[in-house]
Amino acid sequence: MTTTYVALMPDYMDPLVLIGYFGTWALVGLLLVVFIESGILFPVLPGDSLLFVAGMLAAGTATQGTANFQLWQLLVFIPIAAVAGSQIGYWIGRGIGTSMFKPDARFLKQKYLDEAHVFFEQRGPFAVVLARFVPIVRTLVPITAGAARMNYAVFTLYNIVGALIWGIGLTLLGYWLGQFEIIQKLLEPILVAIVLASIAPIMLEWYKRRRAAKNAIAAEQTT
Repeated sequence: MTTTYVALMPDYMDPLVLIGYFGTWALVGLLLVVFIESGILFPVLPGDSLLFVAGMLAAGTATQGTANFQLWQLLVFIPIAAVAGSQIGYWIGRGIGTSMFKPDARFLKQKYLDEAHVFFEQRGPFAVVLARFVPIVRTLVPITAGAARMNYAVFTLYNIVGALIWGIGLTLLGYWLGQFEIIQKLLEPILVAIVLASIAPIMLEWYKRRRAAKNAIAAEQTT
């Protein structure tokens, strides 16, 4: 395997490297990452690519240190960790709001929260499900929902649905595709593609807002 992907991302963003760090505690470490990224104020962690690689490891087609996942463990515990993280994120938002986000912060950047707020406002409760597939947004939407006082029962329902679709779906995808030799050989570009596909909604939203702002300025200048 080449090192292109590793060069593009810091070590903690590379799922293979990250899993290798955990050693014999790989399953616990993976669940901890899912838990944190699901709403515990650290939005820059691998999510989609991590589940995909975990599925491949469970299929026995990718090796990383002493990681030894059983598929049933991933399918049961990943959704639980994802739901728990988002539930806590909701109560963080409901309890202390969003005042901890600052424009110049290293991780809790105000612009991240603004994007999550727009995402939530445009899609309503279903944003809780869709956010699972968008890095950074999946961490901040639960906090935004809590700060907006979204009905807790409604949030919990959508949170569970999103966690099941995301956690089980991506893991099974990695498990199934990992059984093909060509996928094993192309793992690195596949991981890059997953990351790019994940951030595409954010980039599209940014482009639409930027274009709208330019149109508004042009309209003002013509009046």
